[in-house]
Amino acid sequence: MTSDVSVSAPTEERHPGSTAIDTQPTLEILRLLNDDDARVAPAVAEVLPELAVLVDRAVTAIRTGGTVHYFGAGTSGRLAVLDAAELLPTFNAPDGLFVAHHAGGLGALLRAVENVEDDEGAGEAEASALREGDIAIGLTASGRTPFVGGALRRARELGAITALVTSNPEAGLAPYADHLLVARTGPEVLTGSTRLKAGTAQKLVLNSFSTAVMIRLGRTWSNLMVDVVATNAKLRGRVLRILQEASGADETDARLALEAADGELKTALLSMLAGTDAATARLAIADHQGSVARALADLVPGSAALLQTSSPEPTPSPRDGSSVSVAPNPLTGERS
Repeated sequence: MTSDVSVSAPTEERHPGSTAIDTQPTLEILRLLNDDDARVAPAVAEVLPELAVLVDRAVTAIRTGGTVHYFGAGTSGRLAVLDAAELLPTFNAPDGLFVAHHAGGLGALLRAVENVEDDEGAGEAEASALREGDIAIGLTASGRTPFVGGALRRARELGAITALVTSNPEAGLAPYADHLLVARTGPEVLTGSTRLKAGTAQKLVLNSFSTAVMIRLGRTWSNLMVDVVATNAKLRGRVLRILQEASGADETDARLALEAADGELKTALLSMLAGTDAATARLAIADHQGSVARALADLVPGSAALLQTSSPEPTPSPRDGSSVSVAPNPLTGERS
């Protein structure tokens, strides 16, 4: 026998502007959805100050050996899995640094599994491996999912830092969160379908959180993904292009630098910027927790000030006269 519960949350209320959506022409349906989506980014903007604090705490935790854990069910869990999975190819994040715990496990990713989100004990069990100082982030649009509640409660008992991402200002799980992130997205165009605005808000929060953490950990150079893992032809081409853009070198010199660095983009970049060999560059990066910027400032005194004052300048496009940004090498002034 199964039980039921009445959920009270803004995401469960009827949207006053879409009550006739089933009789509207296709274009009007799409406009309703799109107009409602426009409310998401402003809702997420309201939580950025608290999110910034969480990012900084996560960076500190990771630098002292901690890990980040996401907990969610249904759409929330799937978004968590997606975010964690993309950090390896994008930033070469070590396996296990970000872990997504989806109610029902892998089997629930493609097909809904009955009652798994209501299993508070399963959430507790998923969080039992956390250690003091780890980061535990629960994702639930309604703010009440028992699986997430069990995980956050257990995480807090173990001394982890906890956060809740929700669209319910009156979230029942708020007492378990050190950091409460409420994106007030309101009623969905389809009543209760939180894969819409609430899910989009969660995706934006996760995008911003994990990307900012990776940037603060030194896994970018300027706005370039210098830790990207080249797992296919497109990404191998991107690695070469990033090195050229970041250093101002031509393709031949960039290829030679990559070869000397055993294909390690950050090592090749630092060796070119600092005018040193790959072994010295690799050691400097390791000594500065993976940050090319800090390693460069150490190897080339005065380079930090130069980098802070450099910025892309608009250059006329040869095709249509519009402006494009071409970033010069901040040390040499050459353009890629």
